Amino acid sequence: MTDHDNAYAELLGSDDSQWAFGHDFEDPLAGVDTSVPAGLDGGELAQECLRLGDDALVLSHRLSEWCSNAPDLELDIALANIALDLLGQARLLLARAAAADSSVVPGLPEGSPVPVEDALAYFRDAAAYRSTRLVELDNGDFAQTVARLLLFSTARLAAFERLESHPDPVLAAIAAKGLKELTYHRDFAARWFVTLAGGTDESRRRLEQGLGVVWPYREAVEPVFGEVLAIAGVAEPEGDRSVSSGHTEALSRMLAEMQVVARAHPMGLW
Repeated sequence: MTDHDNAYAELLGSDDSQWAFGHDFEDPLAGVDTSVPAGLDGGELAQECLRLGDDALVLSHRLSEWCSNAPDLELDIALANIALDLLGQARLLLARAAAADSSVVPGLPEGSPVPVEDALAYFRDAAAYRSTRLVELDNGDFAQTVARLLLFSTARLAAFERLESHPDPVLAAIAAKGLKELTYHRDFAARWFVTLAGGTDESRRRLEQGLGVVWPYREAVEPVFGEVLAIAGVAEPEGDRSVSSGHTEALSRMLAEMQVVARAHPMGLW
């Protein structure tokens, strides 16, 4: 047996059913009082957390698709780090949703080791997701990703600032934790928005085109977004917010790819 084989055996331990590493993560809300405060409806709280968590999860996956595909290595790492931030927010929010109302968690085979946040991420169909259409769209080019991230992060940062005073202390704490992350996301996107606008004719054309694609899918526009437009010298696109209900086809395609391994092995240890 080689040294590599010995090291592998130590990592695997005595349980040979562990065919993937990184399993047995602790409950992200371990030690936290997750009882629903008096006066709050658990079902409504769960839906609010699902909406916020699904947005973070879906955009995290979209940003992760830039890994090894970004314009340069620094951007590759930056986008991956933003994706990880959003994934962490999603994990906390989905866990909070499950604790507030267990009925939102899809049923799994008896004895399945899947934690509730993973069950919500990997075992719900597109129709059960509460994500906005803005985060579901395909990435497009880098300029379109920048425009979407700026729209998303400015709106989410303002929402999290309001959520700091939410009557549910768990959701309020999650929001407070995410403020620093979202401030970085907004500033990263704003810097690149201005850079692309002031770069070449081609970079500006792509930015304006990308903004035009994502603009109809926005939920709201915060004042800071208008300030960035003014600094970049980019006009606000014409057209109202999309009023179409339901999800985009892009979400179904994304979930089919994201969920395939988990659904094929619901009893797997990860």
